[in-house]
Amino acid sequence: MTSGNLLTDNPELYEARFPDPDRLAGRWAEDCLRRHGAGPRVLDLGCGTGRDAAHLHAAGRSVVGADLSEAMLTYARTRYPGPRYVRADLRDFTLGGFDAVVCLDSSLLYCHTNDDLDGFLASCRRSLPPGGLLVAEMRNGAYFLGRDDLLNTARTNGFAWQGTSYRSTTTLYVDRTAQLLRRTRTWTADDGSAPVEQRSAWRLLLPQELRHFLSAHGFTVLALHDGPGPRTEPPWQESDLPGTAADADRLHVVARLDC
Repeated sequence: MTSGNLLTDNPELYEARFPDPDRLAGRWAEDCLRRHGAGPRVLDLGCGTGRDAAHLHAAGRSVVGADLSEAMLTYARTRYPGPRYVRADLRDFTLGGFDAVVCLDSSLLYCHTNDDLDGFLASCRRSLPPGGLLVAEMRNGAYFLGRDDLLNTARTNGFAWQGTSYRSTTTLYVDRTAQLLRRTRTWTADDGSAPVEQRSAWRLLLPQELRHFLSAHGFTVLALHDGPGPRTEPPWQESDLPGTAADADRLHVVARLDC
């Protein structure tokens, strides 16, 4: 068995597994930016394949997409031209001159420690002027308080791409000491390749904890809710207003830098 991240190492495969033909995530982010009057210059942190950055660019914004994966950045530059793509670590980056920072699909939760979170927010603060926006979408740590329906049970998923069938077996569990949601995923394919085991983790942030971190770094929370959003059921639509609860499995935040 080999180790690695089959999907992030192979961006075309990532998009086959997680298609977003309607650009729901990008549309939701653009709606948040418009709703709160963001300027045109946007940093998309954890941009992945670049499709959300490209949607924001097509909406008339000047976009920089940043990611730690060179494979993703190379793919984004070819597949989704328009934005500028750069390599950056969201826990400590120096990229300035933006009106808004967008961080989708739980990318913020790769900040596993308090120091990581402080580094992320301090970097965002350096990148934004007073009044600049932070828009983020992620798993909701509060969902796992007293719930285990997503935990400790292997779940399988399969899809086909370019004539090859792929199958994943995924198990999630909570590491309470580290306050992390850990995932073990094993990929197999019917093309004769060796299985690939992937281990990853996300910080489990509670809504009020997130408010505290944002406030400590000079941000005022404008919206903090569990939905609707691009990965909720039912998914967000253009006519939807932000909710008020923070109980379901996704968390959405919009915050403005005060000074």
